Amino acid sequence: MQKPIVSVMVKAARAGSGVLLRGMNKLDAINVIEKDRLDYASELDQQAEQAIIRELKRAHPDASFLGEEGGTQGRGGSLFVIDPLDGTSNYLRGFPHWCISIALVEGGVAQHGVVFDPLRNELFLASRGAGAMLNDRRIRVNERKDLTGAVLATGFPPRDRAQAAARLDCVRRLLADAEDIRRTGSAALDLAYVASGRLDGYFEAGLRIWDIAAGQLLVREAGGRLCDFRGAQPGRIDPAAGGGSHEVMAGSIKLVDALLKSVIRDSGFGIRDSGFGIRDSGFGIRDS
Repeated sequence: MQKPIVSVMVKAARAGSGVLLRGMNKLDAINVIEKDRLDYASELDQQAEQAIIRELKRAHPDASFLGEEGGTQGRGGSLFVIDPLDGTSNYLRGFPHWCISIALVEGGVAQHGVVFDPLRNELFLASRGAGAMLNDRRIRVNERKDLTGAVLATGFPPRDRAQAAARLDCVRRLLADAEDIRRTGSAALDLAYVASGRLDGYFEAGLRIWDIAAGQLLVREAGGRLCDFRGAQPGRIDPAAGGGSHEVMAGSIKLVDALLKSVIRDSGFGIRDSGFGIRDSGFGIRDS
């Protein structure tokens, strides 16, 4: 049975998804802005985030919020980290792969996470110490031991294309062992797919905290490991740090060990001055 707070988060995710599903019928009329180079948002991102926060506030009026669109709001002890539409570029093109991501953070640590894919009606849930679920079914990461035959997912930061050649070379070299590499356009779903065994592993740089706050809990509660490209573990989430810019590796413990020994770290795939505990201390975080 879902904990009451998780039920509230699920209800909020469904409220946001209602806005987005209705908007799919008028994609050609949506007002779109370019937040940064090749990084887009729409009025529906904002409306979905507002719907999510309204629903959360009904049950938790004193909570605070860190959203992709609205930034930091409130000063409550409990913090909801929200990505109202992870996969905006997919959504705006009618490409059916996007989701809503919500994490509840207390004391700087994610306690509950929800990743909801409304098009497939797939609800990924995790609570700290209680495991991870997909539509009431417990999920686990694949126990792949190395890169041989692995299916990995990644992404290429739109704000930093100067390292594109190095990143593509890294992918080429990984494919000497891996079966294939996917680029889906939704970090939250990539992490949920690792947690559920659909992907063996995931690595990406240039991520924001709202992209990964719920998904990283899913992976860990599904028996996996999540770290930066140096192997450092997440610290405490600090809303004052904003979204940040972070590196993530995820998968089974042994697969992440293999990724850490691979070409990724030294290939130019990472981001400058990033990682857990190194200046921008991953997960928008201050080290604990």
